[in-house]
Amino acid sequence: MVEQGKYIDVKGIRTHYHEDGQGEALLLIHGSGPGVSAWANWRLAFPALSEHFHLYAPDVVGFGYTDRPEGQEYSIDVWANHMINFIEAIGERKVNIIGNSFGGAIALHLVNRRPDLVNKVVLMGSVGNKSTLSDGLDAVWGYTPSFENMKNLIKIFSYDQSNAANDNLVEMRYQASIQEGFQEAFSSMFPAPRQRHLDAMALSDDELKSIQKPVLLIHGREDKVIPLEETSWKISQLIPNSQLHVFPHCGHWVQIEKTQEFIAQVIGFLKQPETANV
Repeated sequence: MVEQGKYIDVKGIRTHYHEDGQGEALLLIHGSGPGVSAWANWRLAFPALSEHFHLYAPDVVGFGYTDRPEGQEYSIDVWANHMINFIEAIGERKVNIIGNSFGGAIALHLVNRRPDLVNKVVLMGSVGNKSTLSDGLDAVWGYTPSFENMKNLIKIFSYDQSNAANDNLVEMRYQASIQEGFQEAFSSMFPAPRQRHLDAMALSDDELKSIQKPVLLIHGREDKVIPLEETSWKISQLIPNSQLHVFPHCGHWVQIEKTQEFIAQVIGFLKQPETANV
C-alpha cells in the first residue's frame, strides 16, 4: 500500500480512496488536521484491519487528493452527504464505520440520516455532541503552515512528547500540510470564531438517543484536542447501545499511539454477534 490510491466519481466529485481486504465492508473516515488524508490517518491500521474486513478509506471532499470544487462552502451537510454518496457509489449495501474526531461527527450524522446503510459504528476521539471548543482544537483548526507550528500541534495531539522531538515526523506532517491546494481549502473550513463550527457538527441529545446501532467509543484519557469528559463520555450516556473504552497515557492520536490495542478493540467489537450489544 502507498499513499496513492484509486478514484471514483461520487455525484460529480472525483473522490480519492484506498481499498483493500475482504469480508464485511468497513468505511474509515479521517479527521480534520492540517494536511490530513485517509492514508496519513489510517496507514498504520490498514494492514491488520484488511485481514478481517473489506476496507474503504476515502479522502473526504476538500481533503487529501479528492476534488476541492471551486467556490465550495464546506459544512457537515456537505461532508456527510459526500460519505453517503460514496457508500452508494462503491455499491455496498451496508458498511461498518470508524470515524476519527471530525470523521466521528460525520459518522454520527450519517447513521442518524441513513441508518439503513450502517451496521456498527466505532468513534475514536470523536466530536458530535454539544461541547466547548478546546484550546487544542482551536489551535488545530487555526493552523498556519510552518515547521514550528506543526511541531506545536504534534505536542498537542500526542501524549508521548518525544513525537514532537522527532524532526522527521514534524517535517513529514508539515510538508503534507503545504501540498498544493491543501492549506487553501483547510483555511476556508474553520475560520474564527470556531465554536460555531463545532456547534454545527453536534447532534441534539434526542438525535443521539435515537441512534439504535451498536456504537463503540474509543478515547485517549489525556486528549487535549477533544477532551474525553466533554465528548465521548457524554455521548456514551446518550446512545442506547454504546460502550466506551478509554486508553490511559494516550492523547488524540489513539490509532498511532495505541495502534495494536486500537485494532484489537475494533476487531473484537465488529466481530462480536450483534445480539450481544443490545
